[in-house]
Amino acid sequence: MMIKTLPANFATLAITAWVGGLWAIGYLAVPILFQSQPDRQLAGMLAGQMFTALGYVGIVCGSYLLIHRVSVTGKAIGHQFWMIVAMLLITLLLQFWIQPMMVDMKAHALPLDVMQSPLSDAFKRWHGVSSILYLLESLLGGYLLLKRVTDEEA
Repeated sequence: MMIKTLPANFATLAITAWVGGLWAIGYLAVPILFQSQPDRQLAGMLAGQMFTALGYVGIVCGSYLLIHRVSVTGKAIGHQFWMIVAMLLITLLLQFWIQPMMVDMKAHALPLDVMQSPLSDAFKRWHGVSSILYLLESLLGGYLLLKRVTDEEA
């Protein structure tokens, strides 16, 4: 049995929090929210707040995982390192570019819902891009988590 160090335990918690958050919010909480909340603007605002909070969790966890990975290997190589980099870049892209742009579109559409405004097509397009990136990040996270588990069993 391999005994983990405290930094390795934190790395396990970080990947679990990040990937678990991606799945729990993106594939459970938000769909349930939109299904049960008749006010789609309110549902969208609440979903946006959840994604924003999760983005900061991802930034903290991803940064720690990169630092931990480099400190363990002594160098920034390996597919796990690059997967974490890709996930972190997606998080940063969503957090600081795509989500703010979508919030801005909603604000410019007022008093209309963005989906009933002239910005509807652009919003749908960016929502689609955001969804694809989120799915990619979720899949990378799942693979990273499974790779971590199989590496520990070996």
